[in-house]
Amino acid sequence: MIEKIPGLPDTAIGFTAKGTVTASDYESTIIPAVEELFSRQSKIRFLYHLGEEFTKFEAAAMWDDTKLGLKHFTGWERMAIVSDIGWIRTAIKIFGLGIPGHVRVFHNSELAAATRWISE
Repeated sequence: MIEKIPGLPDTAIGFTAKGTVTASDYESTIIPAVEELFSRQSKIRFLYHLGEEFTKFEAAAMWDDTKLGLKHFTGWERMAIVSDIGWIRTAIKIFGLGIPGHVRVFHNSELAAATRWISE
């Protein structure tokens, strides 16, 4: 399940993942919201919180995430990923090197700092 994070500036969008994230979550929540923001902004800031209630991604959800990221490859001004899950933190650090924008990984205890960084 995906929930939109409220209170971010107009140049940013954020989501919290809980339980299993499905392709339907991407197709009904994340993709439309991101596309709507890109219709108003050429560069956006993205906050993704994969906290304690997150359990896993379906393979199709990971594919949707990849397609969305590549579609707007140069449009990610800042991307903050908040998670304590080791493989997610490692993957973002590795793949983040190839993303033109700024990518940072935060621990769950640093959600407020990630939100501030995205909002600056």
